[in-house]
Amino acid sequence: NGSGKTTTMKLLLGLLLPTSGEVYVFGRPATDVSKNERIGYLPEESYLYRFLNAEETLDFYGRLFNMPRSVRRQRVADLIEMVGLTWAKKRPLKEYSKGMTRRIGLAQALINDPDLILLDEPTSGLDPIGTREMKDLILRLRDQGKTVVMCSHLLADVQDVCDRIGILYQGELKELGRVDQLLAMRDVTEIRVPRMSPDAEAEVKAVLAKHGLEILSWGNPTTSLEHLFLRIIRESEEHPGLRVHGRGDGHADRN
Repeated sequence: NGSGKTTTMKLLLGLLLPTSGEVYVFGRPATDVSKNERIGYLPEESYLYRFLNAEETLDFYGRLFNMPRSVRRQRVADLIEMVGLTWAKKRPLKEYSKGMTRRIGLAQALINDPDLILLDEPTSGLDPIGTREMKDLILRLRDQGKTVVMCSHLLADVQDVCDRIGILYQGELKELGRVDQLLAMRDVTEIRVPRMSPDAEAEVKAVLAKHGLEILSWGNPTTSLEHLFLRIIRESEEHPGLRVHGRGDGHADRN
């Protein structure tokens, strides 16, 4: 908490101005409001009109994007079905649970069919079923070719849905890279059979057979995102000022 996740989101949206540096989205300054037509945003707390129902809520936001009525009606129906609220589409939002509110909030963020989707703590306050449903929706958006940027301190959720992560601590970027690469334990060897020389294979099989064991894999097993996070925090506390700098090629240098 307080590391700068929500602040980063607001900088991307142009709701806050950076004290130094520049922020660009789609090649345009973040302060260019017109670029927000291609962005969907789910804040940590959804600020929706509680006296409207799901259909009215999405129709209202569709009007803000000047969507034609026929397009708007179809989009509203598709999104309500997508987030699993068809059964409650006529109920006012004041009667919605936290999980239902998060789902209609996500639908609202998608009304304009955005290219970039910003999700601030999308699973906050959800029960395990609601959390799983939200993560499945995020994965569906990714599969549709959307760019999804989410921030969360629920590390298991991040590990489940994210391809790349950045770790913020006290306002500084401490790590950046692909999840599978960052979680790989480089000092542990994992073996998968076959693909060994005949002599080596025979020796290994003999040893394993003696102990009643079987080789299942060979490579670099992964640690957990939680373990990686805590290690980076410990390193940061031991070496204040340690930062990561992206190189623009999906990798990062730390210094």
